[in-house]
Amino acid sequence: MPRDPEPLATFKSLQKTIKKYTMAKLLNKVGNKTPVIVRFSTVTGELGSADLVQDTRGFAVKFKTEDGNWDLVGINFLNFPIRDPLLFPFLIRTRKRNARTHLADANMRWDFDSSRPETTFNNLFRQSGLGIPDGYRHMDGFGVHAFKLINKKGRSVYCKFHLKTDQGIKNLTLEQANKINGDNLDYAGQDLYNVIQRGEFPSWSMYIQVMAEKEASGLSFNPFDITKIWMEKDLPLQLVGKLVLNGNPLDYFSQVEGMGFDPANFVPGIDASPDNVTWTDVCL
Repeated sequence: MPRDPEPLATFKSLQKTIKKYTMAKLLNKVGNKTPVIVRFSTVTGELGSADLVQDTRGFAVKFKTEDGNWDLVGINFLNFPIRDPLLFPFLIRTRKRNARTHLADANMRWDFDSSRPETTFNNLFRQSGLGIPDGYRHMDGFGVHAFKLINKKGRSVYCKFHLKTDQGIKNLTLEQANKINGDNLDYAGQDLYNVIQRGEFPSWSMYIQVMAEKEASGLSFNPFDITKIWMEKDLPLQLVGKLVLNGNPLDYFSQVEGMGFDPANFVPGIDASPDNVTWTDVCL
């Protein structure tokens, strides 16, 4: 059996008002500290590939709560490229190398994307100025899925989680990224390791968007379609806590690379919404 990874970060709850939404202990006890493990990644590249590419970044967080593990699977964009979970293996395959040439193949990507118009919104984020973050600590993270929060009275609301960087958003142009990649393919990983090693612990403020169940049924779009976003002007962000990276792994493979995340890992007070992709994980 693999060894349970040691926590490399801490989440601290800040707001007592979250109690009205959820009985999850990691969120509703002010000052409560929860050990956390975070894994950042690119999507298209394999091990050893360049960090600074125009790509989606993974931002996955494992909360090791007193009631068990809760996994928040996220990326650095507000929405996901597909809504059908059965298409996920095809999405990933088209981002990898061509089986015949063993070379990166843009045609595979665009063949898939052009046949799935729901990918367009996510592609616009990827090709915008947000496409190449200046290291992992200068980007936000967004939970891919909508969740259901349940309080002690059994009342529930729908929720999305946001992690906003306290270091400020910084991005690079393609020209800047290409120049850095020529000197250091591990730029983002090295930057994160070095600042933590120096004791300059990067942090993110966690916010939630809350939607009442009756609101969900009256919208002009499906709020559980992960290719869509919840507008902040309609559902304002509410601060709930602070995530701080305060440790580097001693063994990267066992503590980070070999770690799995499952959107169906819940704790009391946090449950699945009608999000089709989450429910597929629950049922498997």
